[in-house]
Amino acid sequence: MASIVTGERGVGAFNVIQVEHAYALVRGAERAGCPVVLQISENCVRYHGSLEPIAAATLAVARAAAVAVAVHLDHVESPELVDEGIALGVGSVMFDASRLPYAENVAATAEVVRRCHAAGVFVEAELGEVGGKDGVHAPGVRTDPAEAAAFAAATGVDALAVAVGSSHAMTTRDAVLDLDLIAALRAAVPVPLVLHGSSGVPDEQLAAAVAAGMTKVNIATHLNKVFTAAVRAALAADKSLVDTRKYVGPARDAVAEEVARLLGVLGAGVAVR
Repeated sequence: MASIVTGERGVGAFNVIQVEHAYALVRGAERAGCPVVLQISENCVRYHGSLEPIAAATLAVARAAAVAVAVHLDHVESPELVDEGIALGVGSVMFDASRLPYAENVAATAEVVRRCHAAGVFVEAELGEVGGKDGVHAPGVRTDPAEAAAFAAATGVDALAVAVGSSHAMTTRDAVLDLDLIAALRAAVPVPLVLHGSSGVPDEQLAAAVAAGMTKVNIATHLNKVFTAAVRAALAADKSLVDTRKYVGPARDAVAEEVARLLGVLGAGVAVR
């Protein structure tokens, strides 16, 4: 992950739910000629019942890619799941203790960083709860630059997710980001910044966020919409379809196309500083 998110452009980070998503994300990245981050959330692990099958499949797809691919555990609240990911060979973890009071967030995150760094694993954390995640994060919260700098120093994290106006699980693309705050955070925080909840952010705001100093950009719900729309269209066009490949295949292709397009949008931003 470190070599991917310390480059000179915004990096797309997209969620894997089934292995079809992993194939689609890599195909899109290959088409764009860009690195990509494949994310497996704790919610995804809960859906599958365990981490190992989906992680093993995603890691295999990543190894076969023609571009640089990082496999990342996203929004992990369980330290035990962090340890399992390390053992399976995942190279990056987003440990989410953002619901805890600040001092407890620092202590819990610092301990995860210690264990991950001992295994050579990159760690992202969150400060300033990003809205929309399972209804638990407060709307309107913004990350304070001075507190973010202190948090990064106290925990030793490698990247920091910040609250700047986006919200998880948005199905409309009309979020308005605080670009001045992104610039202030970039000036204050010595590690790459991460934008969560980017599905609700329109293209021009995504490019502007990268220009202002955002490095890693997480997009999930928007691609789920693309996938689902393609499945619905295929089934509506032929009501006799029963072979899943006949409707999942077009969905995989549609996601690959949209990933390539989004990576172009992120790359169009001014180089990350």
